[in-house]
Amino acid sequence: MMTSVKELLLETLEDLGDEELKIFKWFLQQAEVLEDFPAIPKSHLEKADRLDTLELIVQAYNEQSVEVTKKVLTKINRNDLVQHFSNVSSGPKHFPQAENKTPEPIASYQCTLQSHLQNRFMCAQEGWTERIDKKHLDDIYIELYITYGSAVDVNRQHEVRQIEMALRGPGQTELPLQPSDIFKHPSGKNTPVRTVLTNGIAGIGKTFLVHKFILDWAEGRANQDVHLTFPFTFRQLNLLKGKRFRFAELIHKCIRETKDIREEDLNDILTIVQTSGNTNYDKSKYKLLFVLDGLDESRLQLNFTTDKNPSIDVTQAIGVEVLLTSLIKGELLPSARLWITTRPAAASQIPLDFVDIMTEVRGFTDPQKEEYFRKRFREEELCGKIISHIKASQSLHIMCHIPVFCWITATVLEDMVKTNVRGELPKTLTELYTEFLVFQIRQTKEKYGTEESIQYIQSLAKLAFHQLEKGNIIFYEKDLKESGIDFDKASVYSGVFTQIFKKERQWRKDKDEDKMFSFVHLSIQEFLAAFYVVQSIINRNKNVMMQQQFRFQSVQMLFSKPSIASIQKMAVDQALQSPDGHLDLFLRFLLGLFVEANQNNLKDLLKQTISTSEANQEIVQYIKEKIRKNPSPERCINLFHCLNELNDHSLVEEIQQCMSSGSLTREKLSPAQWSALAFILLSSEKDKDVFDLRKYAASEDGLLRLLPVVKNSNVFL
Repeated sequence: MMTSVKELLLETLEDLGDEELKIFKWFLQQAEVLEDFPAIPKSHLEKADRLDTLELIVQAYNEQSVEVTKKVLTKINRNDLVQHFSNVSSGPKHFPQAENKTPEPIASYQCTLQSHLQNRFMCAQEGWTERIDKKHLDDIYIELYITYGSAVDVNRQHEVRQIEMALRGPGQTELPLQPSDIFKHPSGKNTPVRTVLTNGIAGIGKTFLVHKFILDWAEGRANQDVHLTFPFTFRQLNLLKGKRFRFAELIHKCIRETKDIREEDLNDILTIVQTSGNTNYDKSKYKLLFVLDGLDESRLQLNFTTDKNPSIDVTQAIGVEVLLTSLIKGELLPSARLWITTRPAAASQIPLDFVDIMTEVRGFTDPQKEEYFRKRFREEELCGKIISHIKASQSLHIMCHIPVFCWITATVLEDMVKTNVRGELPKTLTELYTEFLVFQIRQTKEKYGTEESIQYIQSLAKLAFHQLEKGNIIFYEKDLKESGIDFDKASVYSGVFTQIFKKERQWRKDKDEDKMFSFVHLSIQEFLAAFYVVQSIINRNKNVMMQQQFRFQSVQMLFSKPSIASIQKMAVDQALQSPDGHLDLFLRFLLGLFVEANQNNLKDLLKQTISTSEANQEIVQYIKEKIRKNPSPERCINLFHCLNELNDHSLVEEIQQCMSSGSLTREKLSPAQWSALAFILLSSEKDKDVFDLRKYAASEDGLLRLLPVVKNSNVFL
């Protein structure tokens, strides 16, 4: 741009009064006003004087600066100033390319992308309520506890157990970090970092963390060294399985916010990065960041064992799987930064050779839990009641490490406290989730009728059960059909029970293959799967769990009338045999739903309430026997949670009596009692930084069963 034009722009800005300048800057932030031009983020303009505003205009619009200025001047009724530009050429519509195809200053593209991503990520919603309930992300975001991690082993326990084992606050040897510092090396030195792998269990806040990072970048608050950020999700990428794309084409396909950057321009940027030979982000001409959110949801075949292909052409059409593996391996765009998020069970899909930093999202610490509820409930009395109740229930308090669970808990307890539906608030997980389901039905049956609401829930429960068996948490048309759900009706389910089941919003809404569905959280799916088993037994006298194993059963067993106790024992055995504990929470819910009080609460869904007291007594003894025989301390801990769901606390009470009498140092405990002690110590609110083993006369078996406590302590003596 010629200097005379910049001088003319500056003179124009100087002609504006302070109030006019303020309005002028406001219009520069409005994408709908600027139409074909990107808006400038508010944070960039907020403290900008006239010179700063000029530089931002030139940086954002380059040759189109005059046209944008004239458009805004017209809006503020300063047509007299518009006439100053009558002899000035506006320049071409698109940013021109130099003869060597080098793009115009990257800042113009950065500004465009930041503006669009700001619009996308500035608002969020808790759970998956209707769009009208969206709030500014900064208003609902609670700082998460994030720490540097180490290599993640293949998951050997249910994610809920991992939360229960997590420290309640930063340990002495841990290094917590801020979202904006996700690419800073833990050594504190300027060590090059290319790929960060962040793991955390379902609902712990990984995606919210990604959104917060991108919003901070888009609004100019952090990481302004990044020129372009490209946020992908595996939910989107799954839909493109087996298809071939040029990388720039894939970016346009998945990230609509890049639409104002022409594919040719993206190709030029990617080619320069690919062919430079540079592998250091800090020395790269164009600093690019790619985010791959939700590796655990991937249904793509990512093969990292193939030979290296450093000569890959970024402008050629290649299979999506090859593009992603080449990007992760560093063969494609080696100087670009990469951020991958995943649940722990899927982290091992990425070989550690391709990861520079491991981080972990731990969710909320105890103070952050309280901050969440105080931010959610402004009414002090209501907030105090809810916080006190959560603290009094060990199961609920532990689960509130998970932000999504805080939202579920808040939804249920707020409704119960305000309406005083029942005198006693839920204490176990099954009681809470039963109330959550009742709340959903009550919210919808007035509009749709009880019969249809029940039909929707039953269909979703069937889907939950069959997909839990397969390990799926994201569902596509094929999955729904396999579970007997009409694909067209799925949108109805997602519209009725918006806090249970959700249809992912896609920007190409007219294509069925773009539709994705999921439950609001894995635990909702596990609860509904358990409900499906219980409902099938009570309403249809049918053991659906047996059908999953029919080839191992005799025909007589398959068609014989199932007993409650046999089904409960089958579920316990299957959960204990699971190598990764993925049925642990399902088992808790299943046993809890056989408690008659929970059945009474679900009377709209169950044809009758059956007497289960005898079967429950039998399964309590069966579980205690399993605790005595089972050498796995992790499995034993979950079995104690199962006893808690069945309202049996006898083993725990025995040990509590020994602890209060001070006899643990001399008494010889049984294996079951050692497991009970471990359960009590893990449930304790007391600081667990130091565990003094000398307080207990532990046998070899006792030491084994106390291992979870040792693992959960920074120091043990």
